Amino acid sequence: MSKKDVLEILGVKVALGESATVTFEVAKLHTRNTLDVPIIIERSKKPGPTVLITAGIHGDEVNGVEIVRQIIAKGINKSKRGTIICVPTINVFGFLNMDRLFPDGRDLNRVFPGSIDGSLASRVAHFVMSEIVPHADFVMDFHTGGADRFNAAQIRIVNNDTRLTELAHIFGAPFIFYSENLNKSFRNACHKVGVPMLLFEGGKSFNIHNTITNTGVNGVKRVLHHLGMLNTKFKVSKPKKEAVVISKSKWLRAKFSGMFKVTVAINAFVEKGDVLGNITDPYGSFNHFVKAPNAGYIFNVNESPIIYQGDAIFHITTKLENE
Repeated sequence: MSKKDVLEILGVKVALGESATVTFEVAKLHTRNTLDVPIIIERSKKPGPTVLITAGIHGDEVNGVEIVRQIIAKGINKSKRGTIICVPTINVFGFLNMDRLFPDGRDLNRVFPGSIDGSLASRVAHFVMSEIVPHADFVMDFHTGGADRFNAAQIRIVNNDTRLTELAHIFGAPFIFYSENLNKSFRNACHKVGVPMLLFEGGKSFNIHNTITNTGVNGVKRVLHHLGMLNTKFKVSKPKKEAVVISKSKWLRAKFSGMFKVTVAINAFVEKGDVLGNITDPYGSFNHFVKAPNAGYIFNVNESPIIYQGDAIFHITTKLENE
């Protein structure tokens, strides 16, 4: 049996046609109980690509965790060829505490590729990059908007990458957003070692949204089908619309503090001067209408009822591909 026939993580060897759940001990709690990250491995008897599906890098982004949970619960990860590795909650500390960060106060998505003797977050990043990513040919990582910001379902990729652009269109989210790889992010670390990634953003923290979940699950099925990995018992639907490809965008920031009410729907196309929402005071003496500075799509909305001057409240496209 060649090395390609056997996948080994933390000393556990998984041959073609086998399944395994491997647990990575992140750390011991103050009570000396262990805290483990489960890694679910499903291997077909037929060789093929290895796809890594991850979520929960930020512990409060539960919708991403729900997408990967459904992929496992429905058996979508049991491919007809190749291998699918699922890690639903990389930041299990944050998930348990409903906190974006690690207990050491660090953002896991800003410490990659990590260090074996660094901070707790850095050690987890190092484990992911040294033990899991080397097996992967392709990664799909699931995120949501931070705080009260609701992201339209979107795939984030760098521009001018033909393969990622093709896969992003196959995934079928409403938007494809060209964005640079952030320094020390998981996406950038994978890019540096030559492992392509589709990064999905959708919904907001502390929230499970059915439409966002369905978009994520259906997107995974489309990509696996394209790779020849999806089990034939699953149906693949076509996206309702061709993806809108965003080349440039900008955040609209609140000019005043106050109570905030959104009147525009996420994903909507607006014209210059359209009212997007309004900012008021609690006493009925002030009412400021937030208007679109240009025509474009609204693909992120701050849903907080209370905002402060300078807060990011709407993300609007300023240039689409081929414009």
